[in-house]
Amino acid sequence: MRIFDPHIHMTSRTTDDYEAMYAAGVRAVVEPSFWLGQPRTSPASFRDYFDALLGWEPFRAAQYGIAHHCTIALNPKEANDPRCLPVLDELPRYLVKDNVVAVGEIGYDSMTPAEDTALAAQLQLAADHGLPALVHTPHRDKLAGLRRTLDVVRESALAPERVLVDHLNETTVKEARDSGCWLGFSVYPDTKMDEERMVALLRAYGTEQVLVNSAADWGKSDPLKTRKVGDLMLAEGFDEDDVDQVLWRNPVAFYGLSGRLNLDVTGTGATHAGNSVLRGAPKDPPGPDTAPKDQPEPDTAPKDPHEPDTAPKDPPGPDTGAGTPAPVPAAEA
Repeated sequence: MRIFDPHIHMTSRTTDDYEAMYAAGVRAVVEPSFWLGQPRTSPASFRDYFDALLGWEPFRAAQYGIAHHCTIALNPKEANDPRCLPVLDELPRYLVKDNVVAVGEIGYDSMTPAEDTALAAQLQLAADHGLPALVHTPHRDKLAGLRRTLDVVRESALAPERVLVDHLNETTVKEARDSGCWLGFSVYPDTKMDEERMVALLRAYGTEQVLVNSAADWGKSDPLKTRKVGDLMLAEGFDEDDVDQVLWRNPVAFYGLSGRLNLDVTGTGATHAGNSVLRGAPKDPPGPDTAPKDQPEPDTAPKDPHEPDTAPKDPPGPDTGAGTPAPVPAAEA
């Protein structure tokens, strides 16, 4: 099973997650820019965050064989903070970057006039840059939020077939489908959708233009939910082609609208900007040529005649017998 998670916030996940995702079949992700929990107080903090989405995070993903792309935007929640509004003027310099495959997340949080303005402006930016848009529907008053979203999309220069409306559920899926937009569903452990509800919607509405994501972030979430949906689809009678369409071909088709999607994972080298994902010393003890020089050799170390000889002996090597250290292989010397 090959999996493309079209909405996951890997900045908030660990390298263990990347490793587990790869083992589950994940080979590509899109990371939308989003609210980080702690309010940001200036455009400069957004610039650093956007730079990390374009640099450090693709490097980290590639270490685990996963292609990483991102979407860039001023998110709906922080669109209400006047200190953050200058970010809108910063976006064009990022929207031309190769790894940016959509404008997003944009949309509504509390459905305020400020969010109206930011959504309309960023849909125009998407149209200007030839990019699709990833739209976040609010977690409260979802149907009203969807209808308001679709009204703004219809008034914009961006065609509905270039818009992915995300965080849908049973109350919003029909109107979203009828609009011509792509349909996004976030599968969570306790909130939003779960695997059973997701498979029921696939059975009712089909697999065309449907994207399933984990939206995993710093909250209670699960970056393997996409795999769990695929497994349940197979258990409930969908075939492998259906699973491949939902979990791979549909996200490839939508983000491919950007003309920038590259699913090849290329070598990145050992470091990014001088930094690696490794920390600490290697597990293996140093060989004889790398031992600390200021330590005396075992056979020449001074002995305290009043100290009992209780130091543990080196274990015998495979061919050398007790008391004789095993030879170090040439490759480690």
